[in-house]
Amino acid sequence: MADQYAAKFTSSDGGLLAEIAAFTAKHPHAHMLSGQVQGNFLSIISTLLRPLRILEIGTFTGYSALCLAKGLQAKGKLYTIELREEDARHAQLFFNKSLHSYQIVQLVGNAKEIIPSLKENWDIVFIDADKTNYIDYYELSLPLVKSNGLIIADNVLFHGQVLGQPLSGKNAIAINAFNQHVKDDERVEQVLLTIRDGLLLIRKK
Repeated sequence: MADQYAAKFTSSDGGLLAEIAAFTAKHPHAHMLSGQVQGNFLSIISTLLRPLRILEIGTFTGYSALCLAKGLQAKGKLYTIELREEDARHAQLFFNKSLHSYQIVQLVGNAKEIIPSLKENWDIVFIDADKTNYIDYYELSLPLVKSNGLIIADNVLFHGQVLGQPLSGKNAIAINAFNQHVKDDERVEQVLLTIRDGLLLIRKK
């Protein structure tokens, strides 16, 4: 498969990321892990941008947060929001082992309530949470994204279900609506990448 070929020629996980991947393999929602290829993509984007502030919506077990944290400036911070207390607790244990532990702020609760309370301007926003609220997360975040900043949305192919005719399933319908919403938004330009389950890379003009 193309995914396996891509992984073969992508930098491998090491250290803490490998530990998180091994732990998450036993999770009932293990498929939600960003994984090696997507994780390296996030790390490279962050390293190139050298962000001061990152917002992640959907922590899961902490893998993607640590990938994004690699590019942070010395005084940078990454805020990550997780609804599930157990996942947040496990992620925090991994964050505590990281060289970036002092830069990561874990927040637990409803992202739609938490995002407006964060008085920050974002260099990068990574959306990887419940699909039916993607448009809300986007609209809450975009006004606070710096010019030329990025929003990266995960799962925008939703297991290929967005290709179905007619569309069925609330998540596929919601993701297709989100993709169209971004396409129609003159405040941004975007490219949909077929990495893993699809990433929408969105640049604020």
